[in-house]
Order: sequence, then structure tokens, then C-alpha cells
Amino acid sequence: MPVFKLPLSGDVVQSIYPSFFSPTGGQFGLVNITVGQSSAPEVEKDVLSDVAGYGKQIGQIADALLVVIEYLEALGDSALRDDKAVAAFKELMNSVATVKERHNRKAKRPRRP
Repeated sequence: MPVFKLPLSGDVVQSIYPSFFSPTGGQFGLVNITVGQSSAPEVEKDVLSDVAGYGKQIGQIADALLVVIEYLEALGDSALRDDKAVAAFKELMNSVATVKERHNRKAKRPRRP
């Protein structure tokens, strides 16, 4: 049976019970994020609150990776042009750019061959 998830319904741990706003325990906000298994949870929390959220971090890494891929392709690395993972990554980048542009955000798109 396929798994059906609504947008933003990934694996987020959230306690929901009658003492929702109880000062004696439980969940204290409408959205609580559990960072999971981290060797340095305080560092991760500070990075998320003071530097950048996961989306921004992943977005900047993806933009940089796209620049590296396109640079190597321009040097004549034909193996990259035929790689299915690279093609899937470029399609993902196009899809992300479409969503960003719909929200009037700057987006990096792969160059067309």
C-alpha cells in the first residue's frame, strides 16, 4: 500500500493531548521541532536559530553543486551529461526554481545543453 503524505507532513514528532498548553509539561508551542539524533544538539539548535534553517542550508549547497556540475560539463566531462543522478538533480533544481519564482524568490536554474 503506498504511503500518502500531505505537504509538510513529514516525520515530525508532536505531542497532542488535552494538556496542550499545560505549564507542567508537554508541548509548549504550536510547532515544536525535534532535531533527532545529533552529536551536538545545542550547536544544531543555535545554527537553526542564528544562522539558517535547513531549507536555506540545503538550497545554498544545491546552488553550489549546480555551479560545480556545470563547470565540469563546460570542461568537456561528458560522463556528467549522461549521468542519471545528475539529470535528476537538474530536474529537481528546475522544479525548486519554479516554486521559488512563484513566490517571487531568486532561483538558480540549470543551463540547458
